[in-house]
Amino acid sequence: MIDNQIITVTRDCDAVLVPVGDKVKLLKGTKVRITQSLGGDYTLNVGGNLVKISGKDSDAIGIDIEIDKEQDFAGISVANEDMIWEQLRTCYDPEIPVNIVELGLIYKLDIQNEGTESIRVAIDMTLTAPGCGMGPVIAADVDTKVSSLPGISDVIVNVVWEPVWDQSMMTEEAKLQLGML
Repeated sequence: MIDNQIITVTRDCDAVLVPVGDKVKLLKGTKVRITQSLGGDYTLNVGGNLVKISGKDSDAIGIDIEIDKEQDFAGISVANEDMIWEQLRTCYDPEIPVNIVELGLIYKLDIQNEGTESIRVAIDMTLTAPGCGMGPVIAADVDTKVSSLPGISDVIVNVVWEPVWDQSMMTEEAKLQLGML
């Protein structure tokens, strides 16, 4: 997917400026390069700046992805804890090629009424730095992806700052992937 090829945007689409988190419009005809393609979203280099676009806008950069939610969750009426953790593993900081679970950013997952027809999920998460402008974007991604699971009636994402995150909270796999071992 990431082959340093120049891509021309085929239609206007919403994007988020990385790392500040400001919403921008990526205009038809803009030349971009994909720098990261993880979790169904794309980080693009646009004239030396990075932007993130949602997977739902992948057609604007020439990538057609069919999402068949019914097939993914066939026969499952209510998500379980493992499904929620798997969904969290599809969430990424657009600048870091490691998911937020492996980075150690999820501090707490609380599932209320698990096993009933409707469950509420509360998640405490942090960011790698308090001034990270992508915090609201990452939290919204967590909300959207967990909410898409069957039987989830409510998702609450709390961004917390204690304990302060540090690199020791990363898994060994994440450290290895980032060249920290």
